[in-house]
Amino acid sequence: MNAHTSQLRDLGQSVWLDNIHRDLLESGTLQSYIVDLNVSGLTSNPTIFQHAIGSGTSYDSAIVQLSKEGLTGQELFFTLALEDLTQAAHLLGPIFEASDGVDGWVSLEVSPLLAHDTLNMLRAATHLHNQAALPNLYIKIPATPAGMLTIEQATFDGIPINVTLLFSREQYLAAANAYLRGMERRQLAGLHLHVHSVASLFVSRWDVAVKEEISPEFHNRLGIAIAMQCYQAYCELLISERWQNLAVNGAMPQRLLWASTGTKDTNVSDTMYVEALVAANTINTVPEKTLLAFADHGKVATVLPKDGGYANEVVEEFRREGVDVEALASRLQDQGVLAFTASWNEMMSVIEDKCKQIDLAANSTNTAALTISSFS
Repeated sequence: MNAHTSQLRDLGQSVWLDNIHRDLLESGTLQSYIVDLNVSGLTSNPTIFQHAIGSGTSYDSAIVQLSKEGLTGQELFFTLALEDLTQAAHLLGPIFEASDGVDGWVSLEVSPLLAHDTLNMLRAATHLHNQAALPNLYIKIPATPAGMLTIEQATFDGIPINVTLLFSREQYLAAANAYLRGMERRQLAGLHLHVHSVASLFVSRWDVAVKEEISPEFHNRLGIAIAMQCYQAYCELLISERWQNLAVNGAMPQRLLWASTGTKDTNVSDTMYVEALVAANTINTVPEKTLLAFADHGKVATVLPKDGGYANEVVEEFRREGVDVEALASRLQDQGVLAFTASWNEMMSVIEDKCKQIDLAANSTNTAALTISSFS
């Protein structure tokens, strides 16, 4: 086991990989990360799958086969994605069983085109959950206003949810309350409370967004401060009477997950967001490059304080610098939806183009066969 990632595990933090592609699975690389680097889960999103499917030829043979079976577009994509995630889920299955569902998860996001459509988002989440039939698959739902309603109902329905595109303490608390409402409704209905969830806070995008607006001494400080505020809210929630009323009947905490933790600024450490966000009962889902960097030279110096530490003071400094934190959180979420939508549309175009190439090749073969036949 790697000494650096083992430190995180020993402090109660899980390391998940924020990546998936077929080569990662078929080469045995993911298995080696699980065994050697303490990776205990995996997340995906439309951008990750767009890169995986759009680059190289790893998926071409599968697309050929699924196209022959009559699948196209979204249906074809989700079939491809579930093939990958099913394989990853099986690799992580022993961790899922040993941890009683705390770790060992994979995640699949609903179409970002549904981010503002509660009813169809819920239908899609239910369909994917049933289609996959995997005990350790999270369905990712964006934390938009429409998504909050979906999270509550899906939780009541017993669907494990990874709440994505959270950017602030207020957004995190809204997601936590949606989860709690779903669980409280299950309790009133006499249903079991063993329904897992995670809440994914995006960190580094804060620092990218404000970099050009602030003085250099403020660079790369806001994202971590926002995360510290969320961790304080998370810790307070876990000791609240409201949560304890659920926990005593078997409910599991909706764990806080740090997302977007790859360093974007080459002037600072490539493991900065991992080292700064060490905290018990949390998850850090890291890009592959960041995982390897931390395994090589990461350090654990401190853990996050449960009382928020200096976070509020830092956020106030940014307000004085002219940053409207609440407005920026909303803008970052909107931009996140738009970025995933762009990746989704590009991925659909790539799949469509590959299917057309397959059809053209098939037609050319048929035409050649007919020509030969006419001369025979």
